[in-house]
Amino acid sequence: MSHRDPHKPSSWWQPDVHADRRPFLLGRNRIQAAFRLFFAERDFIEVDTATLQLSPGNEAHLHAFSTTAITSDGHGFPLHLHTSPEFACKKLLAAGETRISCFAHVYRNRERGPLHHPEFTMLEWYRVGESYTQLMKDCADLLALAARTTGSNRFVYKDMHCDPFMEPERLSVADAFQRFAGIDLLSSVHEDGTTDRARLAAELTRIGIRHAEDDTWTDLYSRVLVGQIEPHLGQERPTILDRYPVCEAALARPAADDPRVAERFELYACGVELANAFGELTDPREQRLRFEAEMAEKHRVYGEIYPLDEDFLEALAIMPDASGIALGFDRLVMLATGAPRIDQVMWAPVADAS
Repeated sequence: MSHRDPHKPSSWWQPDVHADRRPFLLGRNRIQAAFRLFFAERDFIEVDTATLQLSPGNEAHLHAFSTTAITSDGHGFPLHLHTSPEFACKKLLAAGETRISCFAHVYRNRERGPLHHPEFTMLEWYRVGESYTQLMKDCADLLALAARTTGSNRFVYKDMHCDPFMEPERLSVADAFQRFAGIDLLSSVHEDGTTDRARLAAELTRIGIRHAEDDTWTDLYSRVLVGQIEPHLGQERPTILDRYPVCEAALARPAADDPRVAERFELYACGVELANAFGELTDPREQRLRFEAEMAEKHRVYGEIYPLDEDFLEALAIMPDASGIALGFDRLVMLATGAPRIDQVMWAPVADAS
């Protein structure tokens, strides 16, 4: 005899629970079909990438699910479920594709909550020879398309709302720090991209944000971003948070007019981060240095590292100039359908052992 609570999210297969969720799920299908048509009409090729990879990604605070592949002769070697199809997609750009899109199931460990799920759908698309600002227009078009498809006039999450038909506000990270926290962020970033941890710590002390002595510059930056800035983003209208400090560039190239910042933006609606975009870095030496620094930080904090994808670094050397973006498809469906949690827009969510 089962002792499960039939109203728990993990009991999604109960007929009454499914009946409540079904409108969200049908909305998901309609949005996905509309998005596929959107990209097809713009000459994008939809690609499908392998989930198992030698490297799941090399960001310090992303955690993968890992397994062991066994060869026919019994030899074992580690593989990981990818945290993004990004490496594979960029290899396809190196191979000669010029416009690609990809709906990929991706996997992130240590993440579960109203906006997080261990397995979710990432929509990525890439444009060769086009500025990352074109991706900003794509984002605005897709927000409006999702809303039209579900008949929604506004997106709502908790006590915030956003008009998906309004042109997004484009706001630099430095301007956001000044507006919402009164901090001159770039005064703690040097021309060569190195940072002044003491200067930023003094700013946090001045405005009353507690921090630890062993917090790095990135830790301090993240405290302000998450606590003081993100709650204000995407209110009334979507926000494009642009020009991240180059030390937070990830796989983005430095901006041509200011080496302290990078061609990176994130899209927000209702305080929810929806997408992360880059003017793509194509310098394999610089990318290797960034990956190595990220893995050193991962080892410092978590005591583990992931291998680098040497094929990806080799492909970067022949990859053309491009822009690319990753959008959390499930989160956008949540906002467009009015679902309260991310698992409400997934046909068959991952079981929750808790």
